[in-house]
Amino acid sequence: MPRHAGQAVPALVETVYREQSRRILATLIRLLGDFDLAEEAMHEAFFIAVERWQRDGVPDNPRAWLVSVGRFKAIDGLRRRARFAASQAALARQLEQLEQTEWSEDDVEDDRLRLIFTCCHPALAADAQVPLTLREICDLSTEQIARAFLTAPATIAQRIVRAKAKIREAKIPYQVPSLGELPERLDSVLRVIYLVFNEGYSASVGTELTRDELTREAIRLGRLLLELLPEPEVMGLLALMLLHESRRPARVSVTGELVLLDEQDRRLWNAELIVEGCALVERALGTRRFGVYCLQAAIAAVHAEAPTAGQTDWAQIVGLYDVLLRALPSPVIELNRAVALAQRDGPQAGLEQVEALLARGELQDYHLAHSARAEFCRQLGHDEQAREAYLRALQLTRQDPERRFLERRLAALPPSL
Repeated sequence: MPRHAGQAVPALVETVYREQSRRILATLIRLLGDFDLAEEAMHEAFFIAVERWQRDGVPDNPRAWLVSVGRFKAIDGLRRRARFAASQAALARQLEQLEQTEWSEDDVEDDRLRLIFTCCHPALAADAQVPLTLREICDLSTEQIARAFLTAPATIAQRIVRAKAKIREAKIPYQVPSLGELPERLDSVLRVIYLVFNEGYSASVGTELTRDELTREAIRLGRLLLELLPEPEVMGLLALMLLHESRRPARVSVTGELVLLDEQDRRLWNAELIVEGCALVERALGTRRFGVYCLQAAIAAVHAEAPTAGQTDWAQIVGLYDVLLRALPSPVIELNRAVALAQRDGPQAGLEQVEALLARGELQDYHLAHSARAEFCRQLGHDEQAREAYLRALQLTRQDPERRFLERRLAALPPSL
Protein backbone atom coordinates (compact mmCIF):
# COMPACT_ATOMS: atom_id res chain seq x y z
CA MET A 1 0.00 0.00 0.00
CA PRO A 2 1.50 3.39 -0.91
CA ARG A 3 2.37 6.00 1.66
CA HIS A 4 -0.37 8.59 2.18
CA ALA A 5 -0.40 12.21 3.20
CA GLY A 6 -0.92 12.79 6.92
CA GLN A 7 -4.41 14.22 6.61
CA ALA A 8 -5.60 11.09 4.77
CA VAL A 9 -4.40 8.65 7.42
CA PRO A 10 -7.43 8.73 9.77
CA ALA A 11 -9.75 7.88 6.88
CA LEU A 12 -7.34 5.16 5.73
CA VAL A 13 -7.21 3.63 9.22
CA GLU A 14 -11.02 3.63 9.27
CA THR A 15 -11.06 1.81 5.90
CA VAL A 16 -8.54 -0.78 7.10
CA TYR A 17 -10.61 -1.28 10.24
CA ARG A 18 -13.79 -1.82 8.24
CA GLU A 19 -12.18 -4.23 5.77
CA GLN A 20 -9.55 -6.04 7.86
CA SER A 21 -10.37 -5.76 11.57
CA ARG A 22 -12.10 -9.15 11.84
CA ARG A 23 -9.17 -10.93 10.19
CA ILE A 24 -6.76 -9.11 12.49
CA LEU A 25 -8.89 -10.04 15.49
CA ALA A 26 -9.02 -13.70 14.43
CA THR A 27 -5.21 -13.83 14.23
CA LEU A 28 -4.80 -12.09 17.59
CA ILE A 29 -7.27 -14.50 19.21
CA ARG A 30 -5.19 -17.43 17.94
CA LEU A 31 -1.92 -15.83 19.08
CA LEU A 32 -3.15 -14.61 22.47
CA GLY A 33 -5.65 -17.35 23.28
CA ASP A 34 -8.20 -14.94 24.75
CA PHE A 35 -11.08 -13.12 23.05
CA ASP A 36 -11.19 -10.08 25.33
CA LEU A 37 -7.41 -9.63 25.44
CA ALA A 38 -7.28 -9.88 21.64
CA GLU A 39 -10.07 -7.33 21.17
CA GLU A 40 -8.41 -4.88 23.55
CA ALA A 41 -5.07 -5.37 21.77
CA MET A 42 -6.61 -4.84 18.34
CA HIS A 43 -8.30 -1.58 19.30
CA GLU A 44 -5.07 -0.31 20.88
CA ALA A 45 -3.16 -1.16 17.69
CA PHE A 46 -5.62 0.81 15.55
CA PHE A 47 -5.41 3.75 17.97
CA ILE A 48 -1.59 3.73 17.71
CA ALA A 49 -1.78 3.43 13.91
CA VAL A 50 -3.48 6.84 13.55
CA GLU A 51 -0.49 8.58 15.16
CA ARG A 52 2.34 6.37 13.87
CA TRP A 53 1.20 6.20 10.24
CA GLN A 54 0.86 9.98 10.09
CA ARG A 55 4.38 10.35 11.48
CA ASP A 56 6.21 7.45 9.80
CA GLY A 57 4.02 6.67 6.78
CA VAL A 58 1.69 3.78 6.06
CA PRO A 59 3.41 0.35 6.23
CA ASP A 60 3.50 -1.85 3.14
CA ASN A 61 1.40 -4.47 4.94
CA PRO A 62 -0.98 -2.68 7.34
CA ARG A 63 -2.62 -5.91 8.53
CA ALA A 64 0.67 -7.54 9.55
CA TRP A 65 1.75 -4.28 11.22
CA LEU A 66 -1.46 -4.12 13.25
CA VAL A 67 -1.19 -7.78 14.30
CA SER A 68 2.43 -7.27 15.43
CA VAL A 69 1.67 -4.08 17.36
CA GLY A 70 -1.44 -5.59 18.95
CA ARG A 71 0.46 -8.71 20.03
CA PHE A 72 3.32 -6.63 21.44
CA LYS A 73 0.93 -4.38 23.37
CA ALA A 74 -0.90 -7.38 24.84
CA ILE A 75 2.36 -8.99 25.97
CA ASP A 76 3.60 -5.68 27.38
CA GLY A 77 0.36 -5.25 29.32
CA LEU A 78 0.57 -8.77 30.75
CA ARG A 79 4.20 -8.14 31.74
CA ARG A 80 3.18 -5.05 33.72
CA ARG A 81 0.33 -6.96 35.40
CA ALA A 82 2.67 -9.78 36.34
CA ARG A 83 4.72 -7.44 38.52
CA PHE A 84 1.79 -6.82 40.84
CA ALA A 85 -0.54 -9.80 40.44
CA ALA A 86 -0.81 -12.43 43.13
CA SER A 87 -0.87 -15.13 40.46
CA GLN A 88 2.55 -14.16 39.09
CA ALA A 89 3.53 -17.72 38.26
CA ALA A 90 0.48 -18.28 36.06
CA LEU A 91 0.96 -14.96 34.28
CA ALA A 92 4.65 -15.71 33.80
CA ARG A 93 3.82 -19.01 32.14
CA GLN A 94 1.26 -17.28 29.90
CA LEU A 95 3.82 -14.63 28.97
CA GLU A 96 6.48 -17.19 28.19
CA GLN A 97 4.10 -19.08 25.93
CA LEU A 98 2.98 -15.91 24.12
CA GLU A 99 6.52 -14.64 23.62
CA GLN A 100 7.59 -17.97 22.11
CA THR A 101 4.62 -18.15 19.71
CA GLU A 102 5.77 -17.38 16.20
CA TRP A 103 3.50 -16.32 13.39
CA SER A 104 3.78 -15.38 9.76
CA GLU A 105 1.53 -13.63 7.27
CA ASP A 106 1.03 -17.00 5.54
CA ASP A 107 -0.93 -18.23 8.59
CA VAL A 108 -3.36 -15.32 8.60
CA GLU A 109 -5.53 -16.34 5.62
CA ASP A 110 -6.98 -19.35 7.45
CA ASP A 111 -7.42 -17.68 10.84
CA ARG A 112 -11.06 -16.77 10.34
CA LEU A 113 -11.90 -20.33 9.32
CA ARG A 114 -10.03 -21.57 12.42
CA LEU A 115 -12.01 -19.14 14.56
CA ILE A 116 -15.34 -20.26 13.06
CA PHE A 117 -14.57 -23.87 13.94
CA THR A 118 -13.55 -22.79 17.44
CA CYS A 119 -16.80 -20.90 17.93
CA CYS A 120 -18.73 -23.94 16.66
CA HIS A 121 -16.93 -26.42 18.91
CA PRO A 122 -19.32 -29.10 20.26
CA ALA A 123 -18.21 -28.29 23.82
CA LEU A 124 -20.03 -24.96 23.53
CA ALA A 125 -23.77 -24.61 24.05
CA ALA A 126 -25.58 -24.96 20.72
CA ASP A 127 -27.51 -21.71 21.21
CA ALA A 128 -24.24 -19.79 21.74
CA GLN A 129 -22.20 -21.02 18.77
CA VAL A 130 -23.75 -18.96 15.99
CA PRO A 131 -24.18 -15.71 18.04
CA LEU A 132 -20.54 -15.91 19.17
CA THR A 133 -19.32 -16.39 15.62
CA LEU A 134 -21.46 -13.58 14.23
CA ARG A 135 -20.13 -11.28 16.94
CA GLU A 136 -16.48 -12.12 16.41
CA ILE A 137 -16.36 -12.88 12.67
CA CYS A 138 -19.00 -10.51 11.32
CA ASP A 139 -18.72 -7.74 13.96
CA LEU A 140 -22.49 -7.67 14.42
CA SER A 141 -23.71 -6.03 17.59
CA THR A 142 -25.62 -8.05 20.17
CA GLU A 143 -28.72 -6.03 19.18
CA GLN A 144 -28.38 -7.04 15.52
CA ILE A 145 -27.84 -10.70 16.44
CA ALA A 146 -30.80 -10.59 18.83
CA ARG A 147 -33.05 -9.30 16.03
CA ALA A 148 -31.89 -12.11 13.74
CA PHE A 149 -32.80 -14.72 16.38
CA LEU A 150 -35.88 -12.90 17.76
CA THR A 151 -34.23 -12.98 21.19
CA ALA A 152 -33.54 -10.33 23.84
CA PRO A 153 -30.10 -8.64 23.50
CA ALA A 154 -29.28 -9.39 27.15
CA THR A 155 -29.83 -13.11 26.52
CA ILE A 156 -27.52 -13.04 23.48
CA ALA A 157 -24.87 -11.12 25.45
CA GLN A 158 -24.96 -13.69 28.26
CA ARG A 159 -24.56 -16.58 25.80
CA ILE A 160 -21.55 -14.90 24.19
CA VAL A 161 -19.87 -14.20 27.54
CA ARG A 162 -20.39 -17.79 28.71
CA ALA A 163 -19.07 -19.19 25.42
CA LYS A 164 -15.88 -17.09 25.61
CA ALA A 165 -15.31 -18.24 29.18
CA LYS A 166 -15.82 -21.87 28.16
CA ILE A 167 -13.27 -21.57 25.35
CA ARG A 168 -10.74 -20.05 27.76
CA GLU A 169 -11.35 -22.47 30.64
CA ALA A 170 -11.56 -25.62 28.50
CA LYS A 171 -8.56 -24.49 26.41
CA ILE A 172 -10.46 -25.20 23.18
CA PRO A 173 -7.85 -25.03 20.40
CA TYR A 174 -7.92 -22.50 17.56
CA GLN A 175 -7.64 -24.91 14.69
CA VAL A 176 -9.53 -26.53 11.85
CA PRO A 177 -10.54 -29.99 13.11
CA SER A 178 -9.31 -33.23 11.64
CA LEU A 179 -11.21 -34.81 8.74
CA GLY A 180 -12.82 -37.25 11.16
CA GLU A 181 -14.18 -34.40 13.30
CA LEU A 182 -15.38 -32.20 10.44
CA PRO A 183 -18.82 -33.74 9.76
CA GLU A 184 -20.19 -33.24 13.28
CA ARG A 185 -19.18 -29.55 13.17
CA LEU A 186 -20.35 -28.93 9.61
CA ASP A 187 -23.97 -27.82 10.12
CA SER A 188 -23.07 -24.97 12.47
CA VAL A 189 -20.17 -23.83 10.31
CA LEU A 190 -22.29 -23.81 7.14
CA ARG A 191 -24.96 -21.83 8.92
CA VAL A 192 -22.46 -19.28 10.18
CA ILE A 193 -20.82 -18.77 6.79
CA TYR A 194 -24.23 -18.26 5.19
CA LEU A 195 -25.27 -15.76 7.86
CA VAL A 196 -22.05 -13.82 7.24
CA PHE A 197 -22.85 -13.83 3.51
CA ASN A 198 -26.43 -12.69 4.12
CA GLU A 199 -25.27 -9.77 6.25
CA GLY A 200 -23.06 -8.69 3.35
CA TYR A 201 -25.66 -9.32 0.64
CA SER A 202 -28.41 -7.46 2.49
CA ALA A 203 -27.05 -5.53 5.46
CA SER A 204 -29.41 -5.54 8.43
CA VAL A 205 -28.83 -1.86 9.24
CA GLY A 206 -27.08 1.18 7.83
CA THR A 207 -26.82 3.40 4.79
CA GLU A 208 -25.61 0.75 2.34
CA LEU A 209 -27.66 -2.13 0.97
CA THR A 210 -24.65 -4.45 0.71
CA ARG A 211 -21.26 -5.00 2.38
CA ASP A 212 -19.09 -6.56 -0.28
CA GLU A 213 -16.21 -7.29 2.12
CA LEU A 214 -18.51 -9.74 3.93
CA THR A 215 -19.82 -11.47 0.81
CA ARG A 216 -16.25 -11.87 -0.49
CA GLU A 217 -15.08 -13.26 2.84
CA ALA A 218 -17.98 -15.72 3.10
CA ILE A 219 -17.30 -17.01 -0.42
CA ARG A 220 -13.58 -17.33 0.38
CA LEU A 221 -14.42 -19.34 3.50
CA GLY A 222 -16.83 -21.47 1.47
CA ARG A 223 -14.09 -22.29 -1.03
CA LEU A 224 -11.69 -23.19 1.79
CA LEU A 225 -14.30 -25.42 3.37
CA LEU A 226 -14.99 -27.16 0.05
CA GLU A 227 -11.28 -27.97 -0.26
CA LEU A 228 -11.37 -29.49 3.22
CA LEU A 229 -14.64 -31.34 2.83
CA PRO A 230 -16.12 -31.75 -0.69
CA GLU A 231 -19.57 -32.69 0.60
CA PRO A 232 -22.80 -31.93 -1.34
CA GLU A 233 -24.06 -29.40 1.20
CA VAL A 234 -20.74 -27.52 1.09
CA MET A 235 -21.06 -27.43 -2.70
CA GLY A 236 -24.65 -26.27 -2.30
CA LEU A 237 -23.75 -23.45 0.07
CA LEU A 238 -20.92 -22.20 -2.15
CA ALA A 239 -23.20 -22.42 -5.21
CA LEU A 240 -25.94 -20.51 -3.39
CA MET A 241 -23.56 -17.71 -2.43
CA LEU A 242 -22.04 -17.50 -5.91
CA LEU A 243 -25.44 -17.32 -7.59
CA HIS A 244 -26.69 -14.62 -5.24
CA GLU A 245 -23.42 -12.72 -5.58
CA SER A 246 -23.75 -12.84 -9.38
CA ARG A 247 -26.81 -10.57 -9.07
CA ARG A 248 -25.35 -8.08 -6.60
CA PRO A 249 -24.17 -5.49 -9.21
CA ALA A 250 -27.76 -5.20 -10.48
CA ARG A 251 -29.43 -5.00 -7.06
CA VAL A 252 -28.40 -1.39 -6.47
CA SER A 253 -28.88 1.52 -8.88
CA VAL A 254 -26.12 4.03 -9.62
CA THR A 255 -27.71 6.28 -6.99
CA GLY A 256 -27.68 3.52 -4.36
CA GLU A 257 -31.35 2.57 -4.58
CA LEU A 258 -32.73 -0.96 -4.22
CA VAL A 259 -33.69 -2.66 -7.51
CA LEU A 260 -36.09 -5.64 -7.28
CA LEU A 261 -35.26 -8.90 -9.04
CA ASP A 262 -37.84 -8.53 -11.82
CA GLU A 263 -36.59 -5.00 -12.58
CA GLN A 264 -32.85 -5.78 -12.66
CA ASP A 265 -30.71 -5.36 -15.76
CA ARG A 266 -29.62 -8.96 -16.23
CA ARG A 267 -26.75 -7.85 -18.46
CA LEU A 268 -25.08 -6.74 -15.20
CA TRP A 269 -25.23 -10.23 -13.70
CA ASN A 270 -21.84 -11.93 -13.43
CA ALA A 271 -21.90 -14.75 -16.00
CA GLU A 272 -18.76 -16.45 -14.64
CA LEU A 273 -20.25 -16.78 -11.17
CA ILE A 274 -23.50 -18.12 -12.65
CA VAL A 275 -21.65 -20.79 -14.66
CA GLU A 276 -19.61 -21.83 -11.61
CA GLY A 277 -22.65 -21.83 -9.32
CA CYS A 278 -24.86 -23.83 -11.68
CA ALA A 279 -22.09 -26.40 -12.20
CA LEU A 280 -21.80 -26.85 -8.43
CA VAL A 281 -25.59 -27.26 -8.14
CA GLU A 282 -25.57 -29.96 -10.81
CA ARG A 283 -22.62 -31.71 -9.17
CA ALA A 284 -24.27 -31.62 -5.73
CA LEU A 285 -27.70 -32.77 -6.90
CA GLY A 286 -26.04 -35.58 -8.82
CA THR A 287 -24.88 -37.14 -5.55
CA ARG A 288 -28.52 -37.71 -4.45
CA ARG A 289 -27.37 -36.73 -0.92
CA PHE A 290 -28.33 -33.08 -1.05
CA GLY A 291 -29.95 -30.98 1.68
CA VAL A 292 -31.32 -27.52 2.31
CA TYR A 293 -28.42 -25.51 0.86
CA CYS A 294 -28.49 -27.51 -2.36
CA LEU A 295 -32.25 -26.94 -2.68
CA GLN A 296 -31.88 -23.20 -2.12
CA ALA A 297 -29.04 -23.13 -4.65
CA ALA A 298 -31.26 -24.97 -7.15
CA ILE A 299 -33.89 -22.23 -6.73
CA ALA A 300 -31.25 -19.56 -7.29
CA ALA A 301 -30.05 -21.45 -10.40
CA VAL A 302 -33.56 -21.38 -11.92
CA HIS A 303 -33.57 -17.58 -11.49
CA ALA A 304 -30.05 -17.30 -12.90
CA GLU A 305 -30.82 -19.33 -16.01
CA ALA A 306 -33.94 -17.32 -16.97
CA PRO A 307 -33.09 -14.88 -19.80
CA THR A 308 -35.77 -12.44 -18.56
CA ALA A 309 -37.95 -12.13 -15.47
CA GLY A 310 -40.99 -13.11 -17.54
CA GLN A 311 -39.34 -16.37 -18.63
CA THR A 312 -38.68 -17.57 -15.07
CA ASP A 313 -39.96 -21.10 -14.44
CA TRP A 314 -42.08 -20.25 -11.41
CA ALA A 315 -43.76 -23.66 -11.33
CA GLN A 316 -40.36 -25.30 -10.84
CA ILE A 317 -39.45 -22.77 -8.13
CA VAL A 318 -42.71 -23.42 -6.23
CA GLY A 319 -42.03 -27.16 -6.47
CA LEU A 320 -38.51 -26.72 -5.10
CA TYR A 321 -39.88 -24.63 -2.22
CA ASP A 322 -42.33 -27.44 -1.44
CA VAL A 323 -39.42 -29.88 -1.14
CA LEU A 324 -37.39 -27.35 0.87
CA LEU A 325 -40.24 -26.81 3.33
CA ARG A 326 -40.46 -30.54 3.98
CA ALA A 327 -36.73 -30.60 4.72
CA LEU A 328 -36.69 -27.34 6.72
CA PRO A 329 -40.06 -26.03 7.97
CA SER A 330 -39.66 -22.27 8.36
CA PRO A 331 -42.01 -19.26 8.21
CA VAL A 332 -39.42 -17.32 6.17
CA ILE A 333 -39.26 -20.11 3.58
CA GLU A 334 -43.07 -20.14 3.55
CA LEU A 335 -42.98 -16.40 2.84
CA ASN A 336 -40.55 -16.92 -0.04
CA ARG A 337 -42.79 -19.67 -1.41
CA ALA A 338 -45.80 -17.32 -1.19
CA VAL A 339 -43.93 -14.78 -3.35
CA ALA A 340 -43.17 -17.49 -5.92
CA LEU A 341 -46.77 -18.72 -5.75
CA ALA A 342 -48.01 -15.19 -6.51
CA GLN A 343 -45.84 -15.16 -9.61
CA ARG A 344 -47.30 -18.48 -10.72
CA ASP A 345 -50.95 -18.14 -9.67
CA GLY A 346 -51.46 -14.41 -9.19
CA PRO A 347 -51.28 -11.89 -6.29
CA GLN A 348 -54.45 -13.14 -4.57
CA ALA A 349 -52.87 -16.56 -4.00
CA GLY A 350 -49.74 -14.93 -2.55
CA LEU A 351 -51.76 -12.56 -0.36
CA GLU A 352 -53.76 -15.39 1.18
CA GLN A 353 -50.57 -17.22 2.12
CA VAL A 354 -48.89 -14.13 3.61
CA GLU A 355 -51.95 -13.12 5.62
CA ALA A 356 -52.19 -16.65 7.01
CA LEU A 357 -48.52 -16.43 8.04
CA LEU A 358 -49.03 -13.06 9.72
CA ALA A 359 -52.12 -14.36 11.50
CA ARG A 360 -49.98 -17.07 13.08
CA GLY A 361 -47.85 -14.29 14.61
CA GLU A 362 -44.43 -15.65 13.67
CA LEU A 363 -43.55 -12.90 11.19
CA GLN A 364 -45.31 -9.93 12.77
CA ASP A 365 -41.96 -8.19 13.37
CA TYR A 366 -40.42 -9.18 10.02
CA HIS A 367 -40.52 -6.21 7.66
CA LEU A 368 -40.33 -8.31 4.48
CA ALA A 369 -43.59 -10.08 5.36
CA HIS A 370 -45.43 -6.75 5.59
CA SER A 371 -43.67 -5.50 2.46
CA ALA A 372 -44.83 -8.60 0.54
CA ARG A 373 -48.40 -8.12 1.80
CA ALA A 374 -48.25 -4.49 0.69
CA GLU A 375 -47.07 -5.45 -2.80
CA PHE A 376 -49.88 -7.97 -3.27
CA CYS A 377 -52.49 -5.52 -1.98
CA ARG A 378 -51.15 -2.83 -4.33
CA GLN A 379 -51.34 -5.19 -7.32
CA LEU A 380 -54.92 -6.08 -6.40
CA GLY A 381 -55.93 -2.43 -6.02
CA HIS A 382 -56.45 -2.67 -2.26
CA ASP A 383 -54.80 0.70 -1.71
CA GLU A 384 -55.65 1.30 1.96
CA GLN A 385 -54.49 -2.18 3.00
CA ALA A 386 -51.32 -1.63 0.95
CA ARG A 387 -50.72 1.70 2.69
CA GLU A 388 -51.16 0.12 6.11
CA ALA A 389 -48.72 -2.70 5.26
CA TYR A 390 -46.10 -0.37 3.77
CA LEU A 391 -46.22 1.80 6.90
CA ARG A 392 -45.76 -1.26 9.12
CA ALA A 393 -42.80 -2.40 7.03
CA LEU A 394 -41.30 1.09 7.31
CA GLN A 395 -41.58 0.94 11.09
CA LEU A 396 -39.62 -2.33 11.13
CA THR A 397 -36.85 -1.83 8.57
CA ARG A 398 -33.49 -0.46 9.74
CA GLN A 399 -31.79 -0.19 6.37
CA ASP A 400 -31.83 3.14 4.54
CA PRO A 401 -32.15 1.86 0.92
CA GLU A 402 -35.07 -0.39 1.88
CA ARG A 403 -36.67 2.51 3.72
CA ARG A 404 -36.40 4.74 0.65
CA PHE A 405 -37.83 1.98 -1.55
CA LEU A 406 -40.84 1.57 0.74
CA GLU A 407 -41.34 5.34 0.86
CA ARG A 408 -41.38 5.49 -2.95
CA ARG A 409 -43.94 2.67 -3.09
CA LEU A 410 -46.06 4.43 -0.47
CA ALA A 411 -45.90 7.75 -2.30
CA ALA A 412 -46.99 6.09 -5.56
CA LEU A 413 -50.29 4.93 -4.05
CA PRO A 414 -53.41 7.00 -4.84
CA PRO A 415 -54.17 9.62 -2.15
CA SER A 416 -56.08 8.30 0.86
CA LEU A 417 -59.82 9.06 0.78
